[in-house]
Amino acid sequence: MTRALSRHRPAKRTKIVTGALGLAVAVGALTVIATSGRPGEAGADPADKSFFLDITKVPRGANVGRNQDRGARGTFTVDCGRNESGHFNPDNFIAQPGVRNGAQHLHDYVGNLSTNADSTNESLAKAGTTCKNGDKSTYYWPVVRIDTGDNNETAAPQGQNLAADRAAAAKDAAQPHIDCPDVASALPEVPDAALDQVNTELDAMDAQVDQADQQVAQGQGPPAVLDQVKGRRSASLGKISDEMAAHGAKTGDTTALTTCAVQDQQGAGLDNGGANSDPSQGESPAQQQQKQDNGAAAALPGVNGRNEVAGNDGDIQRVVSAKLSFGSGGARKVVAMPRFLRVLYGDAKEGANGPANARASWTCTGFEDRLTDHYPICPQGSDVERIHAFPNCWDGKDIDSANHRTHIVFPEAGGTCKAGFKAVPQLKITLVYKIPHDVQVKGQYKVDSFPEEKHNPRSDHDDFANVMSQSQMNRVVSCINTGKRCQN
Repeated sequence: MTRALSRHRPAKRTKIVTGALGLAVAVGALTVIATSGRPGEAGADPADKSFFLDITKVPRGANVGRNQDRGARGTFTVDCGRNESGHFNPDNFIAQPGVRNGAQHLHDYVGNLSTNADSTNESLAKAGTTCKNGDKSTYYWPVVRIDTGDNNETAAPQGQNLAADRAAAAKDAAQPHIDCPDVASALPEVPDAALDQVNTELDAMDAQVDQADQQVAQGQGPPAVLDQVKGRRSASLGKISDEMAAHGAKTGDTTALTTCAVQDQQGAGLDNGGANSDPSQGESPAQQQQKQDNGAAAALPGVNGRNEVAGNDGDIQRVVSAKLSFGSGGARKVVAMPRFLRVLYGDAKEGANGPANARASWTCTGFEDRLTDHYPICPQGSDVERIHAFPNCWDGKDIDSANHRTHIVFPEAGGTCKAGFKAVPQLKITLVYKIPHDVQVKGQYKVDSFPEEKHNPRSDHDDFANVMSQSQMNRVVSCINTGKRCQN
């Protein structure tokens, strides 16, 4: 598809003021720029009109993957609400861990209630959630705004104590904790008849790790605590092996799954393939040095009183529907994804990085058989919709990677994963917005973005970190592989 090029246009709130400057020997005209905004206000930055397209002009089937019509047909839907709690911030703990306001655009969150720049596996696991089934995963995407160019934007609801959440996450990051291999993702397919008993033991092992963390925090010697955990995990794994064998499934040698380690604030430990939850992972040397110099996380300018940041202004549009569902992505069978797996969809810096990771995400309700990389103009009675189907071929080892992508990639044609990768449940997030029809026609809505992206709809993206318990993830896998339609 031809790439639309645009120039950054003057802000609508910007006025040209011409005044006469009289001097003793000459009279000249001086042109100056004055803004009608208030101090600290983000300057108006509308989306280019070339970014908008009538959805009826997009051919049927355009950019719509067919893998969902293949493979295992089951789904698991999680109800995490519509961010009624007002959890917004311009952080991204996956792409820019420890850099406060590092996204330079505002994210809309559901699920985990504490997600912020300083989040770690431990802080996420301790937090509350908006998900009805107790799923503590974090799901977040850039907000959509209406920008008519006036000064009447209203403040977005504020429900999160961001400073307190950041402080709590930083405190958790500084504490040593017990780190154990993920068991659910290492097991073969669990027979339905064995699922309840296996999940009971997985929950028991999660509780064992929580107890061990408390023991270490209270000053008990790590070697003794690790020995206790190893013995308890060995017993639980033995019960899992026996239960699965009784129903015709073999787990193989699980000895390696019994051994845990203490991970300290320097990032030592197992963590499923390295120090993937180290808060400094992914930062530049300059960012790490700034954190050391300041004694705190690096930070960029934050939001103003109306949740505007770095040129992202206008009224935030709250989703009227946020559907989170997991499916096979076209695979015949899926396996459990490990806890704390990080997954990205799209590319927030598509303009700088090129189109390789960008995805066509936009459509209208009733037109889901076509997707576009433009902002859609929908017919009367149809609503603006974003559909984000995440990659789901996992390398079987890591919960993250240096570029946050190579550890989990999209399937090949037909839904199969390339050699060395295995299919895990594919997350699909569907978001619906009530954007007035005249606003669509006038090109007055936009997605938040990095300043240099200028609200390009191709920069749309989404982020997910799996914080389901191992037993919850096992239920997701079972529903998908057995063709069931499960909710919560």
